[in-house]
Amino acid sequence: MLHNWYCCCRTWLVACSCRTWLVACIRDHKPAHWAAAAKSPMVSERCRTQTLSTTDIRMHVRPLSRKEVREVDRRAIEEFGLPGIVLMENAGRGTAELLVDTGVGGQIVVCAGKGNNGGDGFVIARHLENRGYRVRVLLMADPAEIRGDAAVNLNVLRAADTPVEIVRSDHGRQWLDQQLTAADWIVDALLGTGTRGTIQKPWSGVIEAINAASGHILAVDLPSGLDCDTGKPLGHCVRADHTATFVVEKTGFADPEAGEFTGEVHVVEIGIPVALLASL
Repeated sequence: MLHNWYCCCRTWLVACSCRTWLVACIRDHKPAHWAAAAKSPMVSERCRTQTLSTTDIRMHVRPLSRKEVREVDRRAIEEFGLPGIVLMENAGRGTAELLVDTGVGGQIVVCAGKGNNGGDGFVIARHLENRGYRVRVLLMADPAEIRGDAAVNLNVLRAADTPVEIVRSDHGRQWLDQQLTAADWIVDALLGTGTRGTIQKPWSGVIEAINAASGHILAVDLPSGLDCDTGKPLGHCVRADHTATFVVEKTGFADPEAGEFTGEVHVVEIGIPVALLASL
């Protein structure tokens, strides 16, 4: 009986890559620990019944809502000790690698907001520049408004003399169109999963300019102006060719109309432990 129970535990272990849980369960002979973890709503039926790699289990975790995204970030930082700047670095580097794999080239323009989504954009710009690509950043905010991890990564760009253009309110739509006309690729790092309500100026004008440009568009985590939970546009919304979403897909992506804005969705790994996802 113990042997059979051990084999079952080992199979589920390979699926979820949680070796420490198996050690504890065998030591204390508490199969209830495994049963509770296996019943987590975050883990799909396929994950519970098949032997999967760590990558596979992440692919089969159900989509996350806006509230769950915040909770995953909070717990990763507070309970697992992963600094937020590490998560931002992983997100930006992973997205830059995705862009390279997708065939990015020519002039790349990163449109960055003042929040963590913009911070991801700063990291993307740095890694693309490190690989020899031509990158410019259009910062849609006063640098003084940028805080925390995003500010750290903006300061790195400035120290490296990466081209960063601050978009002022008096620049106007024509100026913005000119900045984006020459772009072969545009990275939308304006607004993140926390966005609610109808998109207002200046964001609405920036989104219109991005959509009017001829270059390929990649959205960071989700297209700016798309509601994370419903998948509906909040008035103005970026129409991306690709979306690099972090950890897992977002709940709103299941809406059939969301694909019109997300384009092809790619899940980017940012280092969130599988044990955290399985415990939600």
